[in-house]
Amino acid sequence: MRIMSQEHSPTGDSNSSTSVLSPPSRNSIIQGKSYEHEHDRRASICSQHSSYSMKFEKTTYESAPVARNTPENNQVRIIDYRGTKLTAFNVDGRELICLPQAFDFYLKNLVGGLHTVYTKLKRLEIIPVVCNVEQVRILRGLGAIQPGVNRCKLLAPSEFDILYDDCTNSG
Repeated sequence: MRIMSQEHSPTGDSNSSTSVLSPPSRNSIIQGKSYEHEHDRRASICSQHSSYSMKFEKTTYESAPVARNTPENNQVRIIDYRGTKLTAFNVDGRELICLPQAFDFYLKNLVGGLHTVYTKLKRLEIIPVVCNVEQVRILRGLGAIQPGVNRCKLLAPSEFDILYDDCTNSG
């Protein structure tokens, strides 16, 4: 039985001694050559080649910052954004709008879903702020996000403008 076919052997001939994957011939076993030795040589060659292909760089991702749970950060406001009333929080001096709510009003019919939006944000190098637990409760209570949602992200209106332009001008 031959594992490597003739057309795939390095030299193109079936009797090639460079074909590492062929089992030992009956003559080599009779002449005292050990099959285990041949197997060890194959394992050695495979491990040499695989050591080069198995070196990977560790990929790191920058995680989104979480809004601190302070009374100042949890003060909700209703703002007028592009003619629509949206909920917003002033987090550490930055006015941030509710991304899922803005998505529902402006992007829902333009992109596949929030997952697509998060992918676009990564590509645009825009890092949203993650809502804290109290902000999520407030947004749920106001109806800005669905009752079952327990995570939410906030974005500055200027960052949402960049995202909106990308969604309307892509393709």
